[in-house]
Amino acid sequence: MAPDTLRKWEQRYGILAPSRTAGGQRRYSELDVARVEWLVARLGEGYRIGEAAGLLGDCPDSPPTCAAELLESLKAAVAAGDNAAIARLLDHAFALQEVEQTLTEVAQPLLRWIGDGWAAGELSVADEHLLSQALRGRLERLLTDTHGGMRGVAVLCCGPGERHELGLLMLSVLLRADGWQVAYLGPDTPLADAVGLAGRLSARLVGISVAMDEQATALRSAFAGLALPEDVEVVVGGGGASPALAEELGVQYANGDLSGTVRQLQRLAR
Repeated sequence: MAPDTLRKWEQRYGILAPSRTAGGQRRYSELDVARVEWLVARLGEGYRIGEAAGLLGDCPDSPPTCAAELLESLKAAVAAGDNAAIARLLDHAFALQEVEQTLTEVAQPLLRWIGDGWAAGELSVADEHLLSQALRGRLERLLTDTHGGMRGVAVLCCGPGERHELGLLMLSVLLRADGWQVAYLGPDTPLADAVGLAGRLSARLVGISVAMDEQATALRSAFAGLALPEDVEVVVGGGGASPALAEELGVQYANGDLSGTVRQLQRLAR
């Protein structure tokens, strides 16, 4: 990187925090180097520097350096109810790791941990909501980019009555990074409306998430009498879905593993 470029990024966006030698020269830390590498990678994906800097967030002090440390730090921040620390650590995780690694090695284990803690009475609904809101906001920021589309359009939604959307949001972010143009419709979506939009967008895929078992019944009702386009692959997934449900509905099944689902949908798009 040219020195004047680094100075411009430091001064305009505040994304680097070099120390100074006795002679006044900038001394960049390993964290600064990692942030520059991350920014260069985003520029290579088509982001403008202002957009990439906004995704990167503020420099944290003494930040964790790997997924395991980030996970433990986030657990501590959730337990302490420290919303600012949660936001800062999530920004740091997405800044210094690939999106897929952050989602599979930090976000998913963190959500499992908080679910187990809630079931055991060790964490509250407020703790879960604090994390969910922070993670949802971060994922939605990643979805605002309009680049991509080489694999086609994917319409993603939660099934009727289903409001648990974080798993589907994470999949949406990975699909966008994989080259899909994602139309994310969010929770409790009428299935006929999702299919109708897929037709208008000439989508190649409709993905439906049902996280809770009780929503499978609502999904069956929504499919009754619904005419599915022949040229659109329909996939169901989430904790409330199963191979048997997919077979009953005449659609594809995704097993909930994020990376595996992205590869499966790559094959369907060929």
